[in-house]
Amino acid sequence: MTYHESSAQSATGRTTHAEMFFDPACPWAWMTSRWLMEAAQVRDLEITWSVMSLSVLNEGRDLDEGYREMLDRAWGPVRTIIAATADLPAAEANEMRKKMYDAYGQRIHLDGRGSEDLDAITTEVVEELGLDASLAQAGGSEEHDEALRASHQRAIDLVGDDVGTPVVSVEDVAFFGPVVTPAPKGEAAGKLWDGCLLVAATPGFYEIKRTRSVGPDFS
Repeated sequence: MTYHESSAQSATGRTTHAEMFFDPACPWAWMTSRWLMEAAQVRDLEITWSVMSLSVLNEGRDLDEGYREMLDRAWGPVRTIIAATADLPAAEANEMRKKMYDAYGQRIHLDGRGSEDLDAITTEVVEELGLDASLAQAGGSEEHDEALRASHQRAIDLVGDDVGTPVVSVEDVAFFGPVVTPAPKGEAAGKLWDGCLLVAATPGFYEIKRTRSVGPDFS
């Protein structure tokens, strides 16, 4: 897709389909997801929500002990989402992934509960959404890891293995990020969407980056 195609979509009635890969534990993915939701209000944009995993991404890497402990706990939410949606039709699975992501994100990011609380958070999410209570145990099981790894690998195949979460895919264009805080709203969100498509679709373009000076602003 070209930038001009994206800009013309309102006039042509053509809907753009995007897929965002997220890990509920990642605060920067949460910011990106809130921006995408805003962009969808001002652009003709439909979003599919898919899972990738920081725990899978960082397997075998030499990491700070505290971060490694967080990743060990972060298996829980992604496994639970995959398990909860394994047997659903595509549209229902997408809707449920988004509901679960929102429920996890509210507790992890907006309520500020740490990764130490992920087991309790999972139980609450399962109860809130009226899911089978046995799903609260899915985070400790490897039963659905093949599907989890396949979903994660789809994201990595789109952008390469030197990125993390989130990944956004738009037809034949995919990119990591954007990493942004706070999440732009209204037309500002739409303009960032247009810009991301423009640079990502430029042949030979790979990266724009600068050092982050602030943390995620969830307000």
